[in-house]
Amino acid sequence: MLRGAKTLLRARQHDDVPLLQAELYDDVPVRVQGDSRPWRPVPAGGDSSPFAVPAPAAEVAHFSVVELASGELAGAALLWGIDQHNRIAHLGLALRPAWRGRGLGSDAVEVLCHYGFTVLGLHRLQLETLAENTAMVQAGARSGFVLEGRLRRAGWVYGEFRDEVIMGLLAEEWQDGRLGQ
Repeated sequence: MLRGAKTLLRARQHDDVPLLQAELYDDVPVRVQGDSRPWRPVPAGGDSSPFAVPAPAAEVAHFSVVELASGELAGAALLWGIDQHNRIAHLGLALRPAWRGRGLGSDAVEVLCHYGFTVLGLHRLQLETLAENTAMVQAGARSGFVLEGRLRRAGWVYGEFRDEVIMGLLAEEWQDGRLGQ
């Protein structure tokens, strides 16, 4: 388990899946804003659920986000596309609606950075999100992520194309920001 100031990132458990599926996947208008893959109806209990407990893999690390104060499941997080040769990975995060706006996203991003840089020894983390996803853009910026580019009308979201942004963070930038803390 990995602990932040407000969140705990732990391995996904089977009991997490129905709640994550109901609140983060089955809400189609919200889900299609956070995933570039097309939405399809999938059962919560099956292996096809995006929140199914996966077998360990070198390319991805799935976490459940737990609020420390209450001990309740707040969402899901992951590092994906982990490339040990180039020492890079992509970061993803989704919080249940009731847990948004409480600073948990920024804290979970910081914990994912700690995992990627300190535990895995990565050199670079990257996040891609819709340009209008201000919560994720701000959470990334608070951890030191820098806007590196805008992909104009690159994401098909619920009937229209929308801009995406790419943000990156290097290990030495992340470390430099923590020296005085």
